[in-house]
Parts: sequence; structure tokens; C-alpha cells
Amino acid sequence: MGGLSIAILLAKKGYQVTVIEKNATFGGRGGVFSAKGFQFDMGPSWYLMPDIFEHFFSLIGENIKDYFKLERLDPSYKIWLEEQNKPVEITSDLKRDALLFEAYVPGVMKKINLYLKEAAAKYNISKNTFIYKPFNNVLDFFDRQTLFLWTKFSVISSFDKHISSYVKHPIIRKILQYPLLFLGTSPYKAPAVYSLMNHIDFEMGVFYPMGGMTKIFESLYKIANKNGVKFMFNTEVEKILVENKKAVGVRANQARLKADIIVSNADYHFTEMHLLDPKNRQFSKRYWNRRTMAPSGFILYLGVNKQFDSLKHHNLFFAEKWKEGFEAIFNSKTLPENPSYYICAPSKTDPSVAPKGCENLFVLVPTSTNLALNKTTIKTYRNKILTHMSKTMNLEGLKDNIVFERIFTGHDFSELYNAYKGTALGLAQNLMQTAVFRPKTKSTKVKNLYYAGANTNPGIGVPMCLISSQIVYKRIHGIKHGHPLSDEDTKFETK
Repeated sequence: MGGLSIAILLAKKGYQVTVIEKNATFGGRGGVFSAKGFQFDMGPSWYLMPDIFEHFFSLIGENIKDYFKLERLDPSYKIWLEEQNKPVEITSDLKRDALLFEAYVPGVMKKINLYLKEAAAKYNISKNTFIYKPFNNVLDFFDRQTLFLWTKFSVISSFDKHISSYVKHPIIRKILQYPLLFLGTSPYKAPAVYSLMNHIDFEMGVFYPMGGMTKIFESLYKIANKNGVKFMFNTEVEKILVENKKAVGVRANQARLKADIIVSNADYHFTEMHLLDPKNRQFSKRYWNRRTMAPSGFILYLGVNKQFDSLKHHNLFFAEKWKEGFEAIFNSKTLPENPSYYICAPSKTDPSVAPKGCENLFVLVPTSTNLALNKTTIKTYRNKILTHMSKTMNLEGLKDNIVFERIFTGHDFSELYNAYKGTALGLAQNLMQTAVFRPKTKSTKVKNLYYAGANTNPGIGVPMCLISSQIVYKRIHGIKHGHPLSDEDTKFETK
């Protein structure tokens, strides 16, 4: 997402742009594959923050509705909880969701409404001051609107403590805390500013692009081609060439390719430690070893010759030992014993992704990074998860009706995407890895070298990677403000 979008922005400005891609096609972690009539989105599966996508398409002179059709999901997702028998559904309609919360704690919606009012304010202020800002140093926090955000609302305290000041019931707290996994972090480590995720979840809704999440990436690929971007697939960059502290090109397939500007959307660690000489690196090996990485994942892509009435499009299982589960994800050296996990069944919304009468299932168990898993361990854990799913979610006959299966682990994230320690997402978004404390979108050592994607600002998630490219554009063109790019900033010529 970061690479495709910055390629479009620069091409529309008149630059000659070439994208060099290690793998066989576009999309990166947003890739797709098909097998036996099933289509699987390999990575992102939640379409959130539709305003961010609409703004970008408008900025580049495109109508998003010309490229894909969005369906708002109802319910947004379904949750099974280990400590209660009956699953619950979240609809992103507060009047309906209030009935669920009030059933746990009569009168609790008064406090939840106050919490969500603050979350909405954080989102709106952040979008215009914080998320789109090219941070250079701590002084960048001290503008009028950002200071208002930091002084008016709970921003840097623990996300968990912030929720606890409004809600005590453990199940409601779980429902409010789980979106932190989208940021690759724990609610016990994340700053309270990320309560804005609950505004996105409960009040903006959850969507799905018909045809799959791949439609987003496919659309940008088409737009990039329309604007003259050249693509070199199956081509690994071997080195970024630097002369007199200035990036002058790359070496790929043993050929030298000249460039005035280089943007790396590859894994930040990989770019620094493998594509640059030591004297040109911003960070040491010690720095990277001390970073907190977002979880890896144990993923099952399943094509099932059966449909299950109990599933919705998005499905979540929450283990009773919630805090211990997060500690296991970030601190354990083994696969989690009692995991919480996620199942996406896009065939519930989109018949095109599975043969008639079949189900397309994407199963994700968040795990620690840097795990060494052998075939026996993988097979045993696969059986454990399938058995648990079948029993918990009433998926009778699941194992016997699997007609296609692919297993994906941290090793595959490293192999396909050069992901540091096999992380599925990148650098976790805890307090000391947010905003000015995150690796910058511009190299401090090499002139004309920039970084896009999840490991830089503003962070993890498809919308955030889309914004990262706009921050890069701002840096290249000396734009310092923190609000979204506008037509006045870009002044694109129509082609």
C-alpha cells in the first residue's frame, strides 16, 4: 500500500517512477492467491477508516466507486468468549450495541458514550494534526492543536487504565481492547490516544470491498499504470547505491539503476541492515534487537466443502485469561497454549471467493515473533486450533470437509516479505514507538532516501500505510503541516 500510493503521487507530479518488487506481483502483504476455486486475501481483511481511502482517491483525481463496491457489514463481527456460552455480535450501531452492554452492566452506556465521545475527538484532532505529520523531533508535538489533544484528553497513559476509568466489567473491557491487535500491540502497553480505534470500530463501521481486499491494491495498481509507473516484478534490490551521502540508485539483478529519489517500502530493518553499508545506517543492530515487534501469526487458509451457519464475516474467540494471552504473544518463545484467535469467512458476504456451497476461511492465531517451528509442531498446532474451532463455534464436520489448505507462519513472512523476526505487521505501536519515537520517513544519514510503510509514521494498518506515502510526499516537497494533503499542496497536472 505504501509503495503503490507513493508511486502514484509522484507519477502524478510528473516524476518518472519505477517500482522494483521482489515478488511476482503487486500488493505485498496485501497479496492474494487462488486455489481449487477459492480466492484468499493473504493479509489485511478489515476495511476500516473509509474516509482515509476516499480522501486519497479524491486527491489523485479518482472516484473510488469506479473501482470497487463497498458493503457495510452487519453485524460487524461476532465474538465467542470462553467464560460464557452464548456468542455476542457487534453491529457498529450504538443503539443496538447498547442493549448488549447494558445487559452486562445496567446504566453503563452513560460512561461508554462519554468514552466514545472522547475517542471521536481524538480521531478528528489526530487526523488533522498528528497522523499526517512529518515528525522530526519532540518539538513537533508543540503546535496548538496537538497541545490541545495532549492536555484535554488522556493520551499517554495506559490504554487499559484509560478504559478502566470508564468501564470495570471484564467482557466489555475485552471488547473495547481487542482492536489494539490491529496496531500490533497490547492494551497494557499502548498509549490511551489509541482509544480512537473504538470510534473507528463502533461509530464508523466495518466494510468489505466486493471481490476481496485485493480490490484495493488492484485499483491502485491500475491507477499507477495509467499514470505511467513502470513495474519490475521478480526483481530483488541487492543494494542502495550511495555516493557522497546521497542515494543515487540501486543495484538489482546485478544491474545499476540510477535514481534521483529512492523510497523504500520494504521492511525498514531489512533496508537498513541489508541494503545499506554500515556507515549509511541510522540504526544499529542493538537498536533493532531492543525494539518491540508486532506479533507474528499462525495462519490457516482453508477451502471447505461445506457452509457453517454459526459464522459471520468476521469472527473472534477471546480466551478467558486475557492479559496472560497478550503476555504470551509478546514474551513467550512458543506457540500460545490457550490462544485468542480470529476467523474471516468472506464467502458470507461475497460468493465470488468460494465455489457454490463452500466456505472460504482465513484463520489467524497471533503468536510471538522469531519462533522456530518444525513440521510436527505445525501439524499438532493446526489440529489443536481446528478442534477448538469446531467445538467452540459449532463447526461440525470442519476437518472432514477441508478440500484445500495452506499454512503460513512467521518463517513465511520472513521469506516472502523480508519481515524482521517474522513479524506479521512491523514495529508494535507502544508509547515509545509512536510518532516522533518511530523511525522516520526520511533517512537522517542519506540524502534523497525515504521510507514508506508500517514501520514508519504513522504506523501499522492499510490506512496508515496509505498515509505514510503522503508524509513522504510532504517531505520530498517541503510541506510541513500535519493535516491531510490537499489539491493546493499537490497541484497535480491532469494527464
